[in-house]
Amino acid sequence: MALSRRDLLKLGGVAAAGAALSGCTSSYASTTPKGAAHAGLRMAPLPKAKGPRVVVVGGGWSGLSIAKYVKRYAPNADVVLIERRASFMSCPVSNLWLVGLVDLEFLTHDYLQAARNNNYTFLNAMVHDVDRDSKMVFTNEGAVKYDILVLSPGIDYDYSRWTKGDVELETRLRQEYPAGFVPGSEHMTIRNKVQDFEGGNFVLTVPGGNYRCLPAPYERACLIAWYMKKEQIPGKVVLLDENPDITIKKDGFHSAFEKLYKGYIEYLPGTKITKIDLGKKRLETELGEEIKFADAALYPRVRGGKILEIAGVAKDSVFNRLEADIDPFTYQTKADPNIYCAGDVRPMGFSKSGNTANTEGHIVASMIAQRLKGKEPKWKSPLTVCYSAVSGDPVRAISVNAEYKYNEKKKAFGFHNAATNEKWDGKTGVQNGKLLFEWAKGMYRDMFM
Repeated sequence: MALSRRDLLKLGGVAAAGAALSGCTSSYASTTPKGAAHAGLRMAPLPKAKGPRVVVVGGGWSGLSIAKYVKRYAPNADVVLIERRASFMSCPVSNLWLVGLVDLEFLTHDYLQAARNNNYTFLNAMVHDVDRDSKMVFTNEGAVKYDILVLSPGIDYDYSRWTKGDVELETRLRQEYPAGFVPGSEHMTIRNKVQDFEGGNFVLTVPGGNYRCLPAPYERACLIAWYMKKEQIPGKVVLLDENPDITIKKDGFHSAFEKLYKGYIEYLPGTKITKIDLGKKRLETELGEEIKFADAALYPRVRGGKILEIAGVAKDSVFNRLEADIDPFTYQTKADPNIYCAGDVRPMGFSKSGNTANTEGHIVASMIAQRLKGKEPKWKSPLTVCYSAVSGDPVRAISVNAEYKYNEKKKAFGFHNAATNEKWDGKTGVQNGKLLFEWAKGMYRDMFM
């Protein structure tokens, strides 16, 4: 059950731009050395700014929300959204598409429509450098001058723990066993893997750290197991989790694993991969276990998009996963108050989820608008609302709803007013499944209409 020609054509605009080294909303490419002269400078084909120009790099859930709401909160601002993809494909809800529970149209949307509807400019271009001194963003379509720059490039993958510098292995992992958290080609590959699967172990991994969409790997395991069960495929999902237990909604997922997918899901917590032999299709763990697989989608740890390094606003973490070095209460970078960073690259412990990025986008947009008006912005907590499907036909789901609060003693953010609904059976699960679709429709309306 491979992708139809029609689906491939629809995905063309999304997948063609899906370079292997990018995050879901990444808009960067390789760069010239920092501080090098930009010979033959030409400007991007944009009309002259009629007000302070706010440039947003990255057209994911965060960037789209910021572009729309800066223009709404500060109508005199000239807002430009730069994104290298010609069309949008959603990471949230994409697990349902992998097993045929939603159409591709439900995930894909039009950047130009969003720009028209919300009176900002969309520039389909790839950013390759930022010059903070001249306040210029350099793209393959030319340079763009900014007054305020927002970097919202999403994640990149960090394969270093698995590959230890083996470039050939990393290339094969990206191309043959993609993680599926960069929309486009990766999702197409995994959908074909699942729908063409004939049996054996299908290995999925859950990375450590604050990876993109905490419940998504467990949701994916459930849905692939549901598909195997429905199609009577003689196989199982082997879920290797670096974490000691399911990271979120664990009661709901554990219950689904046990009651719905016994024999179809083997969950191995606290499992770190130490060696990958793609020739023999074999993984080794730090406990000396050997796991063979017929196919796999391997999700490594994540880091912020490399545009942070290019712009000189990155912060090295202990594990060399680069995040933005910002004031967590203003989103302004410590290196340059005219540059803001939001979405998955911010260093706070908020969930790297679509709803979080969207609500945070509203907040960052309001802060920028207040600054343009000469007012003092105030921090607000983003909101994480997340529905995770555990089965299809009908779709049944579990959910979480949480805010965040700063703990002065620990000097860290944590969940606040968090509530979960982890009952997937009976009417509750079906109702949550319906709410999942309504939630997604509402998010798309907020970003594109």
